[in-house]
Amino acid sequence: MAHALKYDFTPFEDYLAGERDADSRSEYVDGLVYAMAGASETHNTIAGSFYAFIETQLKDGCRVWQSDMKLVIRNQGQRFGYYPDIMAACGENPDDLYTRTNPILIVEVLSDSTERVDLKEKFDNYTSIPSLLEYVVVSQDVPLVRLFRRRTSWERETYRADDVLRLESVELDVPVQHIYRRVRKEVGLAVSY
Repeated sequence: MAHALKYDFTPFEDYLAGERDADSRSEYVDGLVYAMAGASETHNTIAGSFYAFIETQLKDGCRVWQSDMKLVIRNQGQRFGYYPDIMAACGENPDDLYTRTNPILIVEVLSDSTERVDLKEKFDNYTSIPSLLEYVVVSQDVPLVRLFRRRTSWERETYRADDVLRLESVELDVPVQHIYRRVRKEVGLAVSY
């Protein structure tokens, strides 16, 4: 769960400069800086499996990052800095080596403490990014993936354990079971050895 580091307004440029040398990561929400808590083993395993699947099959000219690449957003005059669990972008980085502004795909793995933020605040801010084609939200408690696409006006698509989701942004078919393959017991899937 994120906790505000301070309640005083922090200029965005100060936040960006401070993040480069910080010992821990924080996110920026229109002037407030929030410390990021560590993620559970299940959360990290799900994100890692999903990231690895994308990374090994991603087309040339694109890159994917897991949780340490900062996403910078300007939405309705406000500034935001987030660290998505997974983010992919194609083409050159028009800004600096520590931030991206042009993702085509964002994935967040939900936890009890982040669900509201991921499904409301981040959804609203992520879908305002002109380059973003898809936003994926992955449950860490049950095999459930929700996919939102720009081309369908961000209508929710739901995928369960036996489904395969098509990530049009990176041209990949992802079996939901593959995302959960190392945490089968934790999410209630039959364990196979």
